[in-house]
Amino acid sequence: MPPKAKFSREEIVEAALTIVRKEGADALTSRALGERLESSARPIFTVFRNMEEVQQAVIHAARGLYREYVQRGLAEKPAFKGVGTQYILFSVNEPKLFQLLFMTEHRQVPEVSRVLPLIDESYEQILLSVQEGYGVDQAFAEKLYRHLWIYTHGIAALCATGMCRFTGDEISGMMTEVFISLLKNREA
Repeated sequence: MPPKAKFSREEIVEAALTIVRKEGADALTSRALGERLESSARPIFTVFRNMEEVQQAVIHAARGLYREYVQRGLAEKPAFKGVGTQYILFSVNEPKLFQLLFMTEHRQVPEVSRVLPLIDESYEQILLSVQEGYGVDQAFAEKLYRHLWIYTHGIAALCATGMCRFTGDEISGMMTEVFISLLKNREA
C-alpha cells in the first residue's frame, strides 16, 4: 500500500504557487517547496511524480488566476479594452506569474498570427468581444486583437519587470489612442 499523503495536491500547489509568486519560477525547487510546507521534500513525491509535474500544476493554477482577470475584463464596457486593462493589471499585481505565462522562452516559435490562440484560453471569447463590440468582421477583429495585444504586452512587460510604472489614466489613454488609429487606418 502506498504511503498516505501528508499534504493534499491543492496544498502543495498553493505552496508552490506562493513561491513562484514571490520569487519566480526558478525558485521552485523540491527543497524550497519542502521548506514552505515545513517538511522535507519527500511528502511532495507521494502526490506528484516529479518537480516537472508540480511546475505544470503551478502553470495551470496561474492560468486559472489569469482567466479570472480576463473574465473581469470581458464584463467591462467596452469588453475588449477591459481585457487589455486586466492583462496589464495581471502583470502589475502578479509580475512573476505574468513572466511565467507570457515571458517564458518557447522551444517552437509560432507565427504571430497563431500566438494568441496558443497562449490564451479565452482567445475566442475575446475575439468575439471585438467583433460584437465594434461591428467588424473576423479578419479585422483578429488584426485589431493582434496589434493591441502586441502593444498591451509591451506595456505589461514593462510593468512586470519593473522597468516603469503607468497610471490607469495613462494606460487607458494609450490603448484608446492606438485603437482609434487602427480603426481610422481601416477606413482610409
